[in-house]
Amino acid sequence: MNATEPRRRWWPRSVRASAALAAALTAAVILAGIGLWVHHDVHRQSTQIAEEQAQTQLGSLVDQLNEGVVPVRRSTVPYEVVATGRRSAVAYGGGMEDFNPGTRHVMPTPPTTGMAALIPLTTVRIPVNRHYNPRDKFSVAGGSQRVMTADIRADGLSSRKVAALGVAADAKLRVYVVVLPYTADATTKITDRLLLLAGIISLVLIAAVTYFAVRIALRPVEAIRVLTASVTASDPRERVTVPATGHEITALATTINTTLQRLDTAAAQQRRFVADAAHELRSPLTTLLASLEVALAYPERTDWPATATTAARQTRRLQALAEDLLLLARLDTRTPTADPEAIDLTAIASRLTEQYPLTERALTLSCDSTAPAYVRGNPDELERLLRNLIDNAVRHAAHRIQITVRNQDHRVVLTVHDDGPGVPTEDAERIFERFVRLDDARSRDHGGTGLGLAIARDLAHRHRGTLTLAPRTLGACFELRLPRAPIPAEK
Repeated sequence: MNATEPRRRWWPRSVRASAALAAALTAAVILAGIGLWVHHDVHRQSTQIAEEQAQTQLGSLVDQLNEGVVPVRRSTVPYEVVATGRRSAVAYGGGMEDFNPGTRHVMPTPPTTGMAALIPLTTVRIPVNRHYNPRDKFSVAGGSQRVMTADIRADGLSSRKVAALGVAADAKLRVYVVVLPYTADATTKITDRLLLLAGIISLVLIAAVTYFAVRIALRPVEAIRVLTASVTASDPRERVTVPATGHEITALATTINTTLQRLDTAAAQQRRFVADAAHELRSPLTTLLASLEVALAYPERTDWPATATTAARQTRRLQALAEDLLLLARLDTRTPTADPEAIDLTAIASRLTEQYPLTERALTLSCDSTAPAYVRGNPDELERLLRNLIDNAVRHAAHRIQITVRNQDHRVVLTVHDDGPGVPTEDAERIFERFVRLDDARSRDHGGTGLGLAIARDLAHRHRGTLTLAPRTLGACFELRLPRAPIPAEK
């Protein structure tokens, strides 16, 4: 069991459910943030509207009092006008009549000295009304309420106006207008309920849409899974259907088809390789077995030295083929070269030129190099690579084989050029395939297995280089390019 599995037991295993849950959680966080911002903004604006409403009412009341007019009780905003030297309220309305201000005013009496600033916002504690109904949201009884006030001095008014208001000539009037608390609260609560309902519906819709959208999007993936489940190593010929939508699943289907094609090609190459190897092994074994059976059937007429020579030649051929097959198997594992060292490719080419046996035909083998050419790699593998190129050139050269080694920028370039019949342009890449012989009969006579060039190219790739057939008008020229290494310091 995975160590993280117990901690994720609550998370759904389905991709569709996971995507829907993730989308819903993300939307919930976003909607919660938006809802919180809307809540505060609505409450702020509603409060501002209530204050503006109270301010407008206060200005209207002040204007009426300055004209000596007692305001009417009908008002959308609770208000009360009190004066010094008077027990009852001068005027009241908007619900303040529940307190019976005509007997005793509710709001505090203004101080006799000083003048309050116009329209200050303050807090006043309002007594509990004996007829107070807690379910009446429009009641302002009990608790502290925010009010706006304005002061008027009676001595600034005419005697007629003072008499009309029913206050003393030296009285000080104060107008109280209550900022209704329920306006902002009610608006905010309604908005919160609407936001909550809309949020829940939105989350359900987002989760459902995401679930079905992912389900539809994953249908090609499910088809790909079903089809790839039927692919076997022995028969990787199935291909998935590539959607025409052009999105990521199209790229996935294309990649899977490419992978299946590589598996199919690799399986075909493996089958062909096994068949070719069996064919190559059968030829020397058949020759060896036939010669031995004839010798055993007619021992008195058998030339035993010639028979032994034939058996030894075929055995050497089998040994060379087995070594090549083992080397190819090792190269196919793609294991990196262990502890690469700086190797002078010029020295290897010069040594092989001097030591290569040229006993069958009169051939000239020469090496042209002007300076040491260092590369990093395995000396035995590099020598095997160059020896395979020389072996191939010897089998096809008419008179001369030329080896050149040059340093070119960050590369070391080695060429092996023979004056043989050359290679047709259409076969320039095919000759590097395994068991390929352009002149099959001649190659068999000279002991070639058809693996030399394939091994040489694999060794070149193993050393991060390339091996190609360079175009030439006469003969064949193989060009090896390897990364150049710095000259090692002398010890």
